[in-house]
Amino acid sequence: MQSKPEVVSAMEAGSRRRQEFPLSARELAMAGSVVVGFGIGLLLVYLSMPDSDYSFLKMPRSLEELKVLRDHLEVYSSDYTLQVLVGYCSVYIFMQTFMIPGTIFMSLLAGALFGVPRGIALVVFAATAGASSCFFLSKLIGRPLVFSLWPEKLSLFQAQVARRKGNILNYMLFLRVTPTLPNTFINMASPIVDVPFNVFFLATFIGLIPASFVTVRAGSALGDLKSINDLYDVRSITILFLIGAISVTPTLLNRAKGG
Repeated sequence: MQSKPEVVSAMEAGSRRRQEFPLSARELAMAGSVVVGFGIGLLLVYLSMPDSDYSFLKMPRSLEELKVLRDHLEVYSSDYTLQVLVGYCSVYIFMQTFMIPGTIFMSLLAGALFGVPRGIALVVFAATAGASSCFFLSKLIGRPLVFSLWPEKLSLFQAQVARRKGNILNYMLFLRVTPTLPNTFINMASPIVDVPFNVFFLATFIGLIPASFVTVRAGSALGDLKSINDLYDVRSITILFLIGAISVTPTLLNRAKGG
């Protein structure tokens, strides 16, 4: 049986943990309602699919699982193209909104099912919609979470955004094209540091095209892909950084003129 001091210490520890938790009960309730809304939407999409055995439907966590999913969905994508497209976009947007890992497999799947041009269009659309949804969700309830998860990174990002108020689009394009900062962090932190949504949206839409091209093209030749690590080799990363450098060139030229 615990002594009184031990019980008090345990209660104080529990109280500290509750105080350190970044979201209030109200914010948790709001987040829960958003999750429920998305869940209902996904359920309706699932119910709209034709009767069949969907035991193969699960989020792939390896290339082997992705190839199995591709083999099954190829049949449906030809006979039920609209349902597959709606289902794909719904899942992708849901994952982006709630920062669920695995969207790289979804991008590969787009290339495997729809080819490079349509696959890129699909991925850029779904990724931009999901990032925008995450932006507004973070604007609503994300501030305490972002401050809790990335305090130092957020301070750096805020300082960089403040320095580039006149050329914020070029800076955001650079971040989207290059792997300088994780996309999850950019989605959640942008509304916190007052990046305008129109700039966020445009930079996301344009900036995701190069990386989407890399993954979708690899997905179109999924059988030749041996590892996820093969996607971003030195050559691919170098090309992405070159594109990113081009995106910030106008900013550098303006500074040189001003100096």
